[in-house]
Amino acid sequence: MSVFVNKHSKVIFQGFTGEHATFHARDAISIGTQVVGGVTPGKGGTTHLGLPVFDTVAEAVAATGADVSAVFVPPPFSADALMEAIDAGIKVAVTIADGIPIHDMVQVQRYRVGKDAIIIGPNTPGIITPGECKVGIMPSHIYRRGNIGIVSRSGTLNYEATEQMTALGLGITTSVGIGGDPVNGTDFVTVLRAFEADPETEVVVMIGEIGGPQEVAAARWAKDHMTKPLIGFVAGVAAPAGRRMGHAGAIIASEADTASAKMDAMEALGHYVARNPAHIGQTVLEAMRKQGIAIR
Repeated sequence: MSVFVNKHSKVIFQGFTGEHATFHARDAISIGTQVVGGVTPGKGGTTHLGLPVFDTVAEAVAATGADVSAVFVPPPFSADALMEAIDAGIKVAVTIADGIPIHDMVQVQRYRVGKDAIIIGPNTPGIITPGECKVGIMPSHIYRRGNIGIVSRSGTLNYEATEQMTALGLGITTSVGIGGDPVNGTDFVTVLRAFEADPETEVVVMIGEIGGPQEVAAARWAKDHMTKPLIGFVAGVAAPAGRRMGHAGAIIASEADTASAKMDAMEALGHYVARNPAHIGQTVLEAMRKQGIAIR
């Protein structure tokens, strides 16, 4: 099992013939992702990487049955690309771009109300179910199959935590990067809910950042609704107030937005917390041992 994407997902790439999409489509195919084609307006009817290219997402979906889209489109055009994907019936759209205007993402969020679509991103490494499906830019070779779910605002810390766990013999079901922008397509609670419902995921790692209340809100939700142990880490202990750090959404607006305050809240709610990024993997391992959860 997995969440959102698996070996049955049929993936298209929007912006398919671009340099970055080409690189990551090749890598996705190499791990078993069922990439069925892509979209580049004006190049419909041609082939790329041995796969068909279409002018529109609707044409791609009609011809291939695609249900997942990797959106490799520049920031000024990403909102239109997402809304086109939603209109065409895409169930999971992953938008990689950093720098999409906040107003554009607000428009997309309003547009998808009442529609059956998950949007992951923007400003995200994407999502991966090891050995089955990669939709994004993460280094797929560091991910091994297991029983741990990961959800993270930070791509780099996602990779760091994954590599630590891999070195300890731990593996994951699915890793989801929700992105570091102020307006995300998908939030922590949505992903935690999916992991809670997934019978193969036995442990969940949540990696947050300074800025905004969503880590603590998710930890509160988990206390009331999750039966699986949650291990948390929040980046930015040394970040100064009022200064954006890395991601557009990583800015301390109040004392509650600090990394220390968020981790204190997680611990008070009964969750496991790694206070140092170098200790995430070890904290997961210790939590699994305390809970009697087998390493898979």
